[in-house]
Amino acid sequence: MKRTFLLAALTFASALTYAGRVVTDSIRSQVLGATVRYNVYLPSGYEKTTGKLPVVYLLHGLTDTYTAWDQKGQMREIADELIESGETVPVVVIMPNAGGPDVNNTPNGYFNMEGWAYENFFFNELIPAAEQKYRGIGDKAHRAVMGLSMGGGGSVGYCQRHPDKFSSCYAMSPWLNSGEGRPGPNGEKTRMFYTMQGVHDNSALTFMDNADDAVRQQLRTVAWTLDCGDDDGLLGDTFELYKKMRLSGIKAEFRVRNGVHNWEYWRHSLRQALPFASRNFAK
Repeated sequence: MKRTFLLAALTFASALTYAGRVVTDSIRSQVLGATVRYNVYLPSGYEKTTGKLPVVYLLHGLTDTYTAWDQKGQMREIADELIESGETVPVVVIMPNAGGPDVNNTPNGYFNMEGWAYENFFFNELIPAAEQKYRGIGDKAHRAVMGLSMGGGGSVGYCQRHPDKFSSCYAMSPWLNSGEGRPGPNGEKTRMFYTMQGVHDNSALTFMDNADDAVRQQLRTVAWTLDCGDDDGLLGDTFELYKKMRLSGIKAEFRVRNGVHNWEYWRHSLRQALPFASRNFAK
């Protein structure tokens, strides 16, 4: 497997120019009863080879869609630069849709909740379909997950509950914890109610409090980075998770830079996240 990975990487690295592209695809989900769109970054030279590549899942935040990382996050340009410089091996980047701007009427979130079993969809439908179609190597050693805000919390939650699936997690300004969903004045429960309830029920902090020795040992097989701005309202929970992980003997990198909860911060984070994932492939 390692030899196949290295040969594929060398083949892609030999391309004369680095101009990856982003394509839009979709999958019909039986779990969600809906068609889910996703963007895919394909590195330069992809069409000229047949080898398999590592895969990064890059998750968007609340109110955004699968297009955000490409349109706002400059991910294609950043990935091209990092691959060309050798800081990142050639990778396929999957950016799935998990919400939209109308948070009260559109399901948002990466966890299972009423009317939106997204986590089941992600692992049972999206991963196998996308990696087969786009030539992912398809194992823990060559798969990473990262994201911002809601997607950062989703990345952490996925690696906590599925550590056998990912070699690394890079969480940017992660939404890790929430109060319970609050019904409206007449007891109505909007989709935002269920989004908040989903974060509450899948709290990364509560997970660490309840983790036994066997779970902690599994978490040590994942490389972790938590990254949050010093003026970001989510810094407190991010630091809390970092402390809980350290106390549990789980090695994690913790990054705090000058910044707030915005795209300027996350674009810089992505420049750190892709090389981090690359360094931890096939370790």
